[in-house]
Amino acid sequence: MTDDLRGTLDRVGDRFNLGEYEIDAYLAVLEHGELTASDIADRTDIPQPRVYDTVRSLSDRGLVELRESRPMKIVAVDPDDAFGDLRSSFAEMVDELEARYTAPTRETEAVSLVKSRSTILRYLEEVIAGAEYELALSLTPGLLRRFRDELAAKVQAGVSVELLVTPASRAPDPEEFDYLEVATIARARRGITTPILAVGDGEYSVYATQDALRDDRERYGVIFNRSALGFLVSGFFGTVLWTTAETLAADGAARPFPRRYASIRRAVKDVREFEGETFYATVEGRDIETGDSVTVRGRVVDLAFEDTEEVASLTVETETGRVDIGGRVASLEDIEGQEIVIGRDEPPAL
Repeated sequence: MTDDLRGTLDRVGDRFNLGEYEIDAYLAVLEHGELTASDIADRTDIPQPRVYDTVRSLSDRGLVELRESRPMKIVAVDPDDAFGDLRSSFAEMVDELEARYTAPTRETEAVSLVKSRSTILRYLEEVIAGAEYELALSLTPGLLRRFRDELAAKVQAGVSVELLVTPASRAPDPEEFDYLEVATIARARRGITTPILAVGDGEYSVYATQDALRDDRERYGVIFNRSALGFLVSGFFGTVLWTTAETLAADGAARPFPRRYASIRRAVKDVREFEGETFYATVEGRDIETGDSVTVRGRVVDLAFEDTEEVASLTVETETGRVDIGGRVASLEDIEGQEIVIGRDEPPAL
């Protein structure tokens, strides 16, 4: 690598290695021109004790100026001055890097640990973008704003979106924020220790601590890329996080049938909303005794569900008799349901 390219990378890395708090503070100061630390805390999700460290980091990067008055003022630096020296060198750097780039081989089944905030965010974006019928998400208010347009597009496309916002104290007010634009059901959960996660169609998943998204190198994220272990993240979301959260908005009954599910819990909860109505199911899964792949079709004749979500199953009346369908790693039922489609008039197509 040439000295010029390495030097440019060093400058760009120093300037842009911003955590979530730094980004929020910087954008707030840019918008208002000048703010105090209290102003920044009021306008962002940054805890008051973290504001001073955050703005001093921005000052060290030349993005804001600190005026040591009482109270201290944080003043925006013109972006043209802050980033002007990088414009031409950045374009040249991208050209040189592109020339060196060798596309990696992507594994179809992988579990990996990552500590880079940008990598965690990229995988969150990929999970959301790749979901075809089901999304489970635990996001901070900042991440909700970041992915708002993408989530709205998924809801419009008919994807089921279960959204958990954490911490609850900083969740947007339902009177001011349209949660049903971005989710079919939304809840808020107390506690800054609630992890960030995303599960798409029961396959792609990301799990990360909130600290990892602030570039705390002692924290990490776990990526399950088309891994069968992804159901562990989904199960944790459904039984630990979701059941200890308060509902902000729900509109599950408005979605049309047939509906596809990777989670037996979501399928059973949806059918329960229409108590007394007739439903049919088509289920792809495997026999829990032999491991053989099976497809089950028939009328749904019974449900089992506990509010803790530790128990969820459905019974289907087939041409050869009743079959009990459970979720991943089922042991009490006949079939481990891996993909479930629920319809109204007849067993729907997969």
